[in-house]
Amino acid sequence: MWNYSDKMMDHFRNPRNVGQIDNPDGTATVGSLACGDALTFQFKLGPDGKIAEAKFKTFGCASAIASSSALTEMVIGKTLEEASKITNAEIAEYLGGLPPQKMHCSVMGREALEAAVENYRTGRNTDKNLEESTLCTCFNVSENEIRRVITENQLTTVDEVVNFTKAGGGCGMCRGKIEAVLKELGR
Repeated sequence: MWNYSDKMMDHFRNPRNVGQIDNPDGTATVGSLACGDALTFQFKLGPDGKIAEAKFKTFGCASAIASSSALTEMVIGKTLEEASKITNAEIAEYLGGLPPQKMHCSVMGREALEAAVENYRTGRNTDKNLEESTLCTCFNVSENEIRRVITENQLTTVDEVVNFTKAGGGCGMCRGKIEAVLKELGR
């Protein structure tokens, strides 16, 4: 059994801002039903240029639902620039922490926010992993995403990378590549 904070459990049992927005300004779907987690995140800007509404739909575990709920609360009232600075560590901290094996849920939230802002700015629905070198084909995780997660969260082991991204958690064929990235980054 995972050790969850009361706040995390509250966001799981009583998720905020579930649903969809009619004519959202930004929208994105990240994750994969094949790997067990998927998140659709949407936002609408108010006349002041700040996020007035944010909604989500997610398929995943308690941590995925809670992280998505927390993200919507964290971005409402912020400009896109302010919201874009939210990290996965801040999402986890907002919830009172997440078990290491569930940190990928907060990463998924940050990815969804980033992709929705990109959708707003360009009008395109993009899968950034199609534009980058995919390191983990089981979970479609790019090398750039792995580098960013390692750097942002000061990760030092392959198992930590698996916990934060799921990369290396399937067939395991990419674990050596993850180890090489860690070494290259001096971890």
